[in-house]
Amino acid sequence: MKKVLITGAAGFLGSHLCDRFIKEGYHVVAMDNFITGDKKNIEHLVGTKNFEFVAHDVTNFIELRGSLDYILHFASPASPIDYLKIPIQTLKVGALGTHNLLGLAKAKNARILIASTSEIYGDPLVHPQTEDYYGNVNTIGPRGVYDEAKRFQEAITMAYNRFHGLETRIVRIFNTYGPRMRLNDGRVIPAFMGQALRGEDLTVFGDGSQTRSFCYVDDQIEGIYRLLLSDYEYPVNIGNPHEITIKDFAEEIIKLTGTNQKIVYKDLPVNDPLQRQPDISLAKKILNWEPKVDRAEGMKITYNYFKSLPQEELHKSEHKNFKEHIKE
Repeated sequence: MKKVLITGAAGFLGSHLCDRFIKEGYHVVAMDNFITGDKKNIEHLVGTKNFEFVAHDVTNFIELRGSLDYILHFASPASPIDYLKIPIQTLKVGALGTHNLLGLAKAKNARILIASTSEIYGDPLVHPQTEDYYGNVNTIGPRGVYDEAKRFQEAITMAYNRFHGLETRIVRIFNTYGPRMRLNDGRVIPAFMGQALRGEDLTVFGDGSQTRSFCYVDDQIEGIYRLLLSDYEYPVNIGNPHEITIKDFAEEIIKLTGTNQKIVYKDLPVNDPLQRQPDISLAKKILNWEPKVDRAEGMKITYNYFKSLPQEELHKSEHKNFKEHIKE
């Protein structure tokens, strides 16, 4: 039985990856320190035969007994509210955490896949974004702690690949949504749905003409799984290329939720990308992958998930007190 280590396992994507690898017959070692992850996301796996959990901060040295075949590094704050509140930890997990996991992969002779992001493109001057675009990132802006952590993560991963001959994979994840997203993590889908469920007006930043492309979580996990098992070493975009403006998307949410809320407009945050759309030609070619779930279907599932949450979750102003977990 092959063994896989998944970091950030109690997070949104990490927990879905745990489900997929258990389903595929792997022994899953899940690792998280719960800065932004939630125990509820993996509690259904506790007691499962081939699942074990390790509470650990990957910015500290990592030691695991026995063999290890694969590592998927998904430990990182991943939304603006997180990396603006915990900027140092965001940088450390992308730099120190990645270094530690690459070292572990080298020691275990394991293949490692690191979770990069569309944010490495910054506010792109090329549209849609292809993997050979270098990006347009403000290194010292408020979002730079996340963008540059991910850019460094890609650089050190390729250094280990070239210098040590390590088997590496890099996935550039575009906006993903689905069950287990945190309702109050600051990203547009949970923000809109939370506001609709609370009877609040929907907040659009800027004039709403900025675009996003949303990929349902099952499609994203399938793309990641195929990339891990592929022979391709360079970054691959995984996302849904169907683009929509934020204003149109807000109107879709109002229609989906059956609410009568208005759209209110506020100033656009610093360095907020005006366009975001993946070119997935490479994923189609080397992975035979493209998204299958259309937005109407995926949003309905996601809305039903948020609607099922306890009322107290709906009214939390933030997920948790980050400082309880942080040693800078």
